[in-house]
Amino acid sequence: MRCRRPAATRYGIHLELYANRLVVPIPAGIGVAPPQQRRGAYVLSGACVYPIRTREPTGVTIVDRAAPPVPTLGALFAIWGQPLSRTRLARFRGRVAAFLGGTRWHGAPERIPLTRHAEIVLQVGGAVPPHRAYLFPPGL
Repeated sequence: MRCRRPAATRYGIHLELYANRLVVPIPAGIGVAPPQQRRGAYVLSGACVYPIRTREPTGVTIVDRAAPPVPTLGALFAIWGQPLSRTRLARFRGRVAAFLGGTRWHGAPERIPLTRHAEIVLQVGGAVPPHRAYLFPPGL
């Protein structure tokens, strides 16, 4: 993936990460090249952006609408520079449980498609009831 200007059409997905039953924050600014302009914890802009990025530390991830194939969760983690597999969730090791829309995902977590308004929950080291949906802000 290349860093470029943001696409005119985009959509959002929501990602929640848990390790040992505790929330793992997803940082703002994944996929936004420096220098970044920030307002508190929020990233307003950067030199260029990747087609998958975060601007806030809430788990909301922006995906530029593009021609198929649909990007995957593995692409987001690659841009972030963090590992993701059946046994790794960022810096945490153990069996990774994945949920998409509240339903267990039995494939490799890095293959989860980033489709419009997907609610994705990943857990390692203990179970937290996964959310089925997320209320997205207007425009996503």
